[in-house]
Amino acid sequence: MWVEASAPSNIALIKYMGKVNTADNSPCNSSLSYTLEHLRTFIRIQKTDGLTADQWKPFERSDLRPIELSEKGRVKFLNHFAVLKKEFGIEGFFEIQSANNFPSDCGLASSASSFAALTAVTHKWAVENKGLKPYSETQLALLSKKGSGSSCRSLFSPWSVWSKETVSSVELPVRNLKHQVILCDESVKSVSSSDAHKRVLTSDLFFNRPERAETRLKDLITAFNKNDWAQAFQICWNEFWDMHVLFHTSKPAFMYMNSGSQFALTLLLKHWELNGDGPLVTMDAGSNIHLLYRPDQSDVYQKMSQLFSQSFSVWTDEGYIAKK
Repeated sequence: MWVEASAPSNIALIKYMGKVNTADNSPCNSSLSYTLEHLRTFIRIQKTDGLTADQWKPFERSDLRPIELSEKGRVKFLNHFAVLKKEFGIEGFFEIQSANNFPSDCGLASSASSFAALTAVTHKWAVENKGLKPYSETQLALLSKKGSGSSCRSLFSPWSVWSKETVSSVELPVRNLKHQVILCDESVKSVSSSDAHKRVLTSDLFFNRPERAETRLKDLITAFNKNDWAQAFQICWNEFWDMHVLFHTSKPAFMYMNSGSQFALTLLLKHWELNGDGPLVTMDAGSNIHLLYRPDQSDVYQKMSQLFSQSFSVWTDEGYIAKK
């Protein structure tokens, strides 16, 4: 009998990039993320007699996008499932099916939603079939972190802070944000996020990077609590550029930003310069650009959807807008 669960992606405004311990994905600095409830991974699992090992297959459903894990990705996914089975005292072998309702491996945090969903569905199976005493959200988040660091933030909503010691929700007066993604490149990244975590440590500019991030985290929380949206924009802007410059100056150097990213960022900065207001702007380890809007910015949200869909495909809270 199938057991199904899903988990959302999240977008970090203060970034997790660089690890002090690769074994359990412990971060060099704290991070702050907003949960993207509309970008989700769906997973179902079923214990199957006759299998000699756990197996992964794509979850085929009309509302989900086709997915195919690389061999490395499949091994990492099934290894985490083995960790979960041991933790929850589950025996036997399972068929696992998963898919996203958004593109994977292009900087939309599909790893975060995938490992959070895998942790959630395995826990659900154990509770329903073994009578496992339910774990707390924090316990599940720290367990999910072993598979993908950023996945621990997807267990909380709408805001989550992940420090070196723990992860938890955080109360901020900024809620119900609208979200867009400008898809500057939907292809699979040439440098995985896992490799990026290693490479940034070779940049001369990584010195004091954790301290810079911790300072921005405090400043961003203060800006939100003071309802200073312009200051929040500046902090988020500086933070993602800080991370991408580490990519550009690592040894060997690499880049996620492309000409489309730079074109879109120029338009966004111009909008802020002309209006003194606009969306928060950030980028993960990829070419695509995430925008967050206050609830009162519906008109700007619609105008930006129309503007950017002339040159790019755009993901919105309402769904996918193909390039015109």
